[in-house]
Amino acid sequence: MQIVTDSGTDLSPAELAALNIRQLPLKLSISGKTYLSGVNLQPEEFYNLIESTEDMPVTSVPSPGDFIEIYQDLVKKDPEILSIHISSGLSGTYNAARMASTMVPGADVTLVDTLNLSAGSGWQVVAAAKAAMAGWNKERILDMVHKIRQATHTIYTLPDLKYLIAGGRISHLKGLLASMLGIKPLIGVDPVTGKYTEMGKSRSFFKAIEAIPQTIAKQHAPGSELRVQVGHAGNPSGAERLKEAMNQVFKCEWLPDISIGPALGAHTGRGLVGVIYTAKSALPAMP
Repeated sequence: MQIVTDSGTDLSPAELAALNIRQLPLKLSISGKTYLSGVNLQPEEFYNLIESTEDMPVTSVPSPGDFIEIYQDLVKKDPEILSIHISSGLSGTYNAARMASTMVPGADVTLVDTLNLSAGSGWQVVAAAKAAMAGWNKERILDMVHKIRQATHTIYTLPDLKYLIAGGRISHLKGLLASMLGIKPLIGVDPVTGKYTEMGKSRSFFKAIEAIPQTIAKQHAPGSELRVQVGHAGNPSGAERLKEAMNQVFKCEWLPDISIGPALGAHTGRGLVGVIYTAKSALPAMP
């Protein structure tokens, strides 16, 4: 079995290589030039770029043809392909993969909608890849991935709403009003629709960071053992502040921090910090 994903899962080149994961880079354009996220534009380069121009970055949905090329190449080695992608509620990537999956003769493509993004999706991809390398069959892998998806949650905050507004990820009028009032939202990903949902708000960015563990505490009792990973958009100091706040409330098993890639950062700008988390007891057995 072979694993395919997209760069919206924010997996590192080292992880992709070690786990034999094939990644489709997502595209974005700014100032008349098109980039492939994670290929010819890395996170820090991207955040510096958008701060040096008044133009807003625009992301584009991969074409079915992009996926067809990957599937055609992989089917030569093994027709069984597991294609795992960021939420269909936030991107057209999954639907492009779905269309392509029916257009490659001989390919046995199974699609997974993670209903999440960044590491929230990446956890599912990594677990599936490790299971495939361990020789698990497709049904067992899919059951494991489904349980990880159900147990995993994402919450983040950010200092500037203009990118979310410009990208249509939040209501224009609602976003402008929040910006005028200095409100910093806490944003999660709905586990059913895979779309953004408001989980709270604060009057300053630092207070919003401190509010993240308090919001999680409504779901998991203080002192709970959580598996946690911080993601940030060019804001390592904010990531450290968030980890300190989380450690004051929970017993955290930390995975390495991740940098939010250009394809997702195009909708947030620099500054975002957030966590992907789950109760350790809720995770299924994994290889």
